[in-house]
Amino acid sequence: MTTNNSALAGIKVIDMSRVFAAPVGAQILGDLGADVIKIERPGVGDDGRGYGTAWVEGKDGIETRQSSFFTVSNRNKRSMTLNHSKPEGQEVIRKLAATADVLIENYKVGNLAKYGLDYESLKKVNPKLIYCSVTGYGQTGPDAALPGYDGLFQATGGIMAVTGIPEGRPGAGPLKCGPSLVDFVTGHNTALAIMGALMYRNRTGEGQFIDIALLDTSVAMVSHIMQDYLISGVAPPRLGNGGNGGGPADLIHASDGIVYLTAGTDEHYRRLTVLMDQPELFTDPRFDSNFKRAKSGQAELIEIIDEWSRKFTVAELLAKFDETGIPAAKYNELPDVWEEPQVKHRKLRATTPHAWAKAGSVDLIASPLAQMSESPATIRRAPPMLGEHTDEILGELGYSEAQIEELREAKAI
Repeated sequence: MTTNNSALAGIKVIDMSRVFAAPVGAQILGDLGADVIKIERPGVGDDGRGYGTAWVEGKDGIETRQSSFFTVSNRNKRSMTLNHSKPEGQEVIRKLAATADVLIENYKVGNLAKYGLDYESLKKVNPKLIYCSVTGYGQTGPDAALPGYDGLFQATGGIMAVTGIPEGRPGAGPLKCGPSLVDFVTGHNTALAIMGALMYRNRTGEGQFIDIALLDTSVAMVSHIMQDYLISGVAPPRLGNGGNGGGPADLIHASDGIVYLTAGTDEHYRRLTVLMDQPELFTDPRFDSNFKRAKSGQAELIEIIDEWSRKFTVAELLAKFDETGIPAAKYNELPDVWEEPQVKHRKLRATTPHAWAKAGSVDLIASPLAQMSESPATIRRAPPMLGEHTDEILGELGYSEAQIEELREAKAI
């Protein structure tokens, strides 16, 4: 249950979104204490239930239909099934909207207007409603009607242009980031915009419409590298694993593993050359500026460092770097991440009770907002089964058992 010290205690959110980006935004609000009601299609549910390569195993032969995509973006929500194409389903949503603070949806532009469930329609039911639409390209413009997926925006927005193997090396070319980062960051932008709108409503009493686009997020995510281009008019080259702020910064090899090194300032680099017993590299004209070390001379310098680093184990390298104040970290495969002492200390693996899982629990990734001193993000509910809370939520809206059965017979729930 939500506690009184939850930041968003008392806030009700209708989550009509699917797959990943917008559900992440709704989940963040749930982590911060909001009551998030997830609307899913009867019998089918969120498309994201079928995405990914792993599913939560159910007990007693129950199929949870909780994929990795769904599980990572739908905790702290109650699920109700509802067919919004049916008049009865539309009426339920209007009743929910009348008592809600926020509605999030990610249907194609104009889709919900056909059913009287767009912002202008629901604003008449609840003028204080904050209505957030998450789409690929935004609500207006030549591409507004197009569907959008993460990989498309990694290509369109510039992230792939600055990610991948540098020109002149084997396999050179752009590369997609492994996780669905545009979706993930769009989810955070969704939550941030909604919390800003809630603050605005606290001052003015007014709700508003929020237009969130994956395209906008994808361009903004290129950040200082895009700003380099805007300032200079010259597109920075792909740097592979190299740092894009200073150097040397790249993966280097130990005798038993890999370390990422970031000696991004002149002082860090000077200390590194002393540590390597090669102080002459500090004034070497190939590497005597941060720009040369990070760009033109990067590959050559990393080869020199790599030849030196292979004489030591990962533990020995990290100890040397720590002693001399040079930032470095061990490269981890995914299983190794959870063995990191600091990861364990921060309790980033959040084992959560799950009534329908064979194991009785499910391991989730803790919220990065869990360390707020007074109103931390918490995990109170495992991701819901499809329609798990339908009757409960309808009961809260005043529907009797007989009326709920009528909705079920009409295939509205």
